[in-house]
Amino acid sequence: MRKASIVAASAAAALVAFSATGISHTPARAADAAPVPIGLIYSKTGLLGGYGAQYAEGFAIGLAYATHGTGTVAGHKLVVTERDDAGDPAKAVAAAKDLIGTGTKIVAGSTSSAVALQLAPLAAENQVLFISGPAAADAVTGNNAYTFRSGRQTYQDVATAASAVGDVRGKKVLVLAQDSAFGQANDKAVEAVLGAEHGATVSNLYVPLSASDFAPFAQKIKDAKPDVLFVAWAGATGEALFKTLDDQGVFSVTKVVTGLADRASYATFKPFESKVTFLSYYFYQAPKTKANDFLVSELKKAGKVPDLFDPDGFAAAQMIVHAVEKAGGDDPKKTTAALADWSFDAPKGRETIRGSDHAVLQPMFVAKLSGAEPQLVRTLDANAVAPPPHAFK
Repeated sequence: MRKASIVAASAAAALVAFSATGISHTPARAADAAPVPIGLIYSKTGLLGGYGAQYAEGFAIGLAYATHGTGTVAGHKLVVTERDDAGDPAKAVAAAKDLIGTGTKIVAGSTSSAVALQLAPLAAENQVLFISGPAAADAVTGNNAYTFRSGRQTYQDVATAASAVGDVRGKKVLVLAQDSAFGQANDKAVEAVLGAEHGATVSNLYVPLSASDFAPFAQKIKDAKPDVLFVAWAGATGEALFKTLDDQGVFSVTKVVTGLADRASYATFKPFESKVTFLSYYFYQAPKTKANDFLVSELKKAGKVPDLFDPDGFAAAQMIVHAVEKAGGDDPKKTTAALADWSFDAPKGRETIRGSDHAVLQPMFVAKLSGAEPQLVRTLDANAVAPPPHAFK
């Protein structure tokens, strides 16, 4: 079984390096409690591999932060086993079953929404703690009492977008989305927020994940003549998509709003940065928190800065450390109880895990791109973008 090796060299050496025996920690004492195995299942490869790398990086640094560099919680050594699901739900399920079968009672990860929606019922069936992230599908929230999330959900994205696009009552909103669990979740959220709550007429245009020629979809957008185009996109094909939209003149005929993606996408938006409104889950200059300062500081040692999903991993680590500490181990009944209604200071700011459905109430941001880096337009309070309560299935 291969152990994780996911942090930048400086952070690994100083704080939370993964090795053949798990996380580095202070020398064990005879009185130390039993080790706690943790399964980390995410996309190391595949369409969302870049996002997975950010998540894993943040997770390692978050463990260092939450355990003060020891890798232990109340005497329990945290032993992390990493598995690559490549964005494939079947691979993720197989990995989770293998980990659970060998005694793992805490599983984190799921870069893909399709993966998260398969792992959630598996967690309930086997009664293990599952902390999903960065998967954004709203259906993860309220899925079952054993499933949590460490990042935002699609409703929060769309509620942030609603604050940025202005009055849409009586206007046409078109959702351009990948034909995936993530894209479909965005479509439903736009229907709920901009449609039902704000009075827009919402339609959708789904694009196959395998698509590489986006010109036909650009033409369909122009033919539809929407007042607002909401783009829900993830992964490596974003650059080609937005270049095509620009080349085909879409930005000149409609208002475009989308999520500010990872740092690799910033250059993509450079030619038309003034034509796009950005909702933002996270960019490292936006929050002013102790946890974010630590994240920035540790990555600076490796010549890097935090990216979009570093906070998801960081927060997941904080959640696991808190759950193990309060539970005195990894008993799922106790770890899940420890997380319900818990508030904590994450890199993004103050976050609260709503006990009724495990939504993570958190601040969101509106940003603009100007030059090489984004600039903060406004911060939205956690309650302003809180999703409606969704009772457990």
